Amino acid sequence: MSKLPISVIILTYNEEKNIEDCLKSIYKWVNEIFVVDSYSTDRTLDIASKYTDKIYQHPFENYAKQRNWAQDNLPIKNEWIFHLDADERATPELSEELKRVFSSSIDDADGFLISRRTVFMGKWIKHGGHYPAYHLRIFRKQLGQCEDRLYDQHFYVKGKVKTLKGDIIDTITSDLDSWISRHIRWATLEANEVMNRDRDYGIRNKGYVIKADRKGNPVEQKRWLRERYYRLPLFIRPFLYFIYRYFFRLGFLDGKEGLIFHFLQGFWYRFLVDAKIYEYKKKTYIS
Repeated sequence: MSKLPISVIILTYNEEKNIEDCLKSIYKWVNEIFVVDSYSTDRTLDIASKYTDKIYQHPFENYAKQRNWAQDNLPIKNEWIFHLDADERATPELSEELKRVFSSSIDDADGFLISRRTVFMGKWIKHGGHYPAYHLRIFRKQLGQCEDRLYDQHFYVKGKVKTLKGDIIDTITSDLDSWISRHIRWATLEANEVMNRDRDYGIRNKGYVIKADRKGNPVEQKRWLRERYYRLPLFIRPFLYFIYRYFFRLGFLDGKEGLIFHFLQGFWYRFLVDAKIYEYKKKTYIS
């Protein structure tokens, strides 16, 4: 079978440690790959040029705007878009599933949900409710876009969505110092998002909003749970979330790596978001 009529879009910035494995996982079976770089200073572009000549540079503002700029401005020839991160890899099972799907009629789908598999310190994090975690990554270009959010942005498609077999592997390879520094930055973004989530939200998203739906697809269910989480009391909710995730959802079965991951990502990060929300509210009250 010839290569699939899918255009892959990958955002990069100093990803020389990740980009080659990412590209190796897709270049043999998709017929178009775009790399959108934010002016890397390492060997990212040299490595990427071995797999594609469609390399563009654009100033980075946030992930949502960069993804949407890429989709709206690149000379994409295919109807189907696949958004992939530089530290992610498509599994062989996913490529085989896509070949099967595209070998028959795809008129009954406008987008596909794919589960992301997190690998932390070399360990697949299978428990704690962290897997499977579905994300909409493949969709018809004219029907989908990324939510205009500072954090926890998802892709949205106006149409029918199906679930694929096979995973995207998210390999967290950086050291803990880098991981923590990124999450400190993301906590600021998420706190801002929570504080301003009701203000001009529909206008900012221009209709591209993931609705919260308890009975919807996995992404809509996740948004529903997220909204309920933020209705719980400040500072209490991180404790409740970690207990639920580590004990009730069996996160302890992920071993020592799982303990580190679930504690940092499921408690420390959540507590930091609450601390920043409290700080913002206190400053607003004083002013």
